[in-house]
Amino acid sequence: MLAATLLVSSTAIGGAFAQSAAPGAGTVLDTIVVKAKRDGSPAAIAERLRALPGGVSLVLTQDHSSLVAPTLSDALASAPGVIVQDFFGANDQPRVQIRGSGLQQNPVERGILMLRDGLPINRADGSYIVGFANPGAADAIEVYRGYVANRLGATVLGGAINFMSANASAAPGTELTVGGGSFGQIGTSGQTAYEGDRFDATLHFDVTRRDGFRDYNGSERIEVGGSVAAELSDLVTTRLFFGYTDLGFDVSGPINKDALEADPSQVSNGPLVTPAGVINPGPNVARDKPRRDASQYLIGSRTTIDLGEHQFDLGLGYTYTDDTFRFPVSSGIRDTVGGDLTGMMRYAYSLDADRLLPLFETTAQFTIGSAERRYYLNQSGMQGPLFGENDLDAATLSLHSGFNFPLADNWSISPALSYAHATRSSDDTYSSATRPTLAYNPANPTIRLPNGTVPTVSTAYDSSYDAWSPSLGVTFEPTPDQILFAALSRSFEPPTHDDLLATVNGTPNSSPGRPTPGNPLLAAAVFSTPDLEAQTATTAEFGWRGNLGDVSWDATTYYAWVDNELLSLRDATGASLGAINANQTRHFGMELGLTAELYDGLTGRLAYTYQDFRFHDDVLRGNSQLAGAPRHVVNAAFSYKPTENWSFGTSVKWVPDRTPVDNMNSLWADPYAVIDLKTEYRINDHLSVFGEVTNVFNETYASSTLIVDQATPNQAAFLPGDGRGFYLGVKSRF
Repeated sequence: MLAATLLVSSTAIGGAFAQSAAPGAGTVLDTIVVKAKRDGSPAAIAERLRALPGGVSLVLTQDHSSLVAPTLSDALASAPGVIVQDFFGANDQPRVQIRGSGLQQNPVERGILMLRDGLPINRADGSYIVGFANPGAADAIEVYRGYVANRLGATVLGGAINFMSANASAAPGTELTVGGGSFGQIGTSGQTAYEGDRFDATLHFDVTRRDGFRDYNGSERIEVGGSVAAELSDLVTTRLFFGYTDLGFDVSGPINKDALEADPSQVSNGPLVTPAGVINPGPNVARDKPRRDASQYLIGSRTTIDLGEHQFDLGLGYTYTDDTFRFPVSSGIRDTVGGDLTGMMRYAYSLDADRLLPLFETTAQFTIGSAERRYYLNQSGMQGPLFGENDLDAATLSLHSGFNFPLADNWSISPALSYAHATRSSDDTYSSATRPTLAYNPANPTIRLPNGTVPTVSTAYDSSYDAWSPSLGVTFEPTPDQILFAALSRSFEPPTHDDLLATVNGTPNSSPGRPTPGNPLLAAAVFSTPDLEAQTATTAEFGWRGNLGDVSWDATTYYAWVDNELLSLRDATGASLGAINANQTRHFGMELGLTAELYDGLTGRLAYTYQDFRFHDDVLRGNSQLAGAPRHVVNAAFSYKPTENWSFGTSVKWVPDRTPVDNMNSLWADPYAVIDLKTEYRINDHLSVFGEVTNVFNETYASSTLIVDQATPNQAAFLPGDGRGFYLGVKSRF
């Protein structure tokens, strides 16, 4: 089994994946006739990743194949250093962060390069919709933490995650899965494949829906995709792939701690005016009906040219995204439609065919995109008047070159240099001299107050960012089964359009530009267009991975000195304050993965992450912890296979310490532990049944929180996790 570590044997796991993202890993049709060094088998990919001087993980489908509709938190639970905090219970918009990168966005839309078969699903400005990353459609997931992702075109602190589809040799024939269970969840998925001598093709689909654990918590998802691969000659292999995803979900929003403990299924009805003042600040979900509906078309190609010592990997991808996000009234409705084109070239030179890493590798990636964005008032969950309109353009160029020099006595050194240049521009196409506002009576929030207007102020900007990011890694192999590494690196992350353009001066009962609901004539800004700097960091990291007998481990510790960290701030009501650059912050962490064969058929897995992210001598916040980052996260699992056809297991997610909700560290989320059970029985070669019980002890807890700068004790900031759930499914193969 391969989960938290990278050490597998080629006899333990078979099959081949479509596209690893690493330079030197090519498109694969048949692993038998391709040199082992470059094949796409799990063992070969794991061995290549193992040799890198940095934090890496490989997660296989088998770790979550017996789940009805696996979420990102299910799929990435075995990857140390990857923190997934569920928002609304399904595969909608969980908060995903690595080493704190992009931590403070609500929702998180940057900080990680998200890839599908080696090509980005991020937009040209670096943002992404996390719900488009569907682990159920991936056969394996590569995780590159920190600077080791620079070789893929990422320069951000967090790194990259690559979702790899299966090719026909890994998934021959046809497989169908149907399942359902608690909270109105039902889903079906399927895949089929054709494998020829020099040609293969795959097709998959995934349809899920659920009513949800909470009162306003429905979600739907449809995904269809596939690929066609051909061996054009003995030297050239190419793969074309396509995909379509349609995602929609209700944003049930946060509630306060008293409401969480009393009834976690409820939603917030907004602030309550009492004789003593206003209490329970937060959105009015029942009135505003926040929701997100997004779709994305993706088409791409990867071509590998294998000339022995020289290998070229050429990629081209295009995505078209239609995203409508109905925020609460304080932000309004944001409608974004646009396309992004990515071109990529990777080259690897390998002088010694027996070495896992190429002697020299280089990557060039360029992404350009444009989008039309419109802002509308949210009138009790309906689209109101237009109050903003922009044409947004972005381009990002990433270059990387590095060496992997072998030295004497099992030492190697890997110097590298990355360069990134990014542009972000906004053309304000809104033509009216004023922007409309609306408000509701705070004492009776269903009653509209008189409409208002504020003067129009341009939201145009034209910004560019560039930086060089050097790195140096050193590895030492004391034994063939162990590797020690150390690295020093720089990272660079320019702001996205969502950082550079944000609605402000709204309240739970009024639209942007109306900070006082009862005063429709008060002039106030509707948008914030801050002059932001790019976030940069210097990171030192050390690691040790290996195996001894039936025990495998992968441990990394890092310390990052971060300058100009990008923070998206919210006030005590949860309304947007726009983005700022923090002066200096410090990110310290440890990432530990363990797997062990405890007994014949009994396997244990542990993924532990420690995070201590702090401001450094901040004028307002001192050395307080950055909000939203749990200090300790433990994911543990045990799997037992008493017979050839029956397996069962249990897993626990444990957050043993409280988590700060605000940057002032005045409000905290409580510790929690959630235990799940699952089982699968293989009736015959063509039919299996499986089941799962989640949150066995019906724990009441906040799976995530809103992140604010300064909270109040009764603030609606807690996002409840699902209660106990029961799920059953059937899987057929033919």
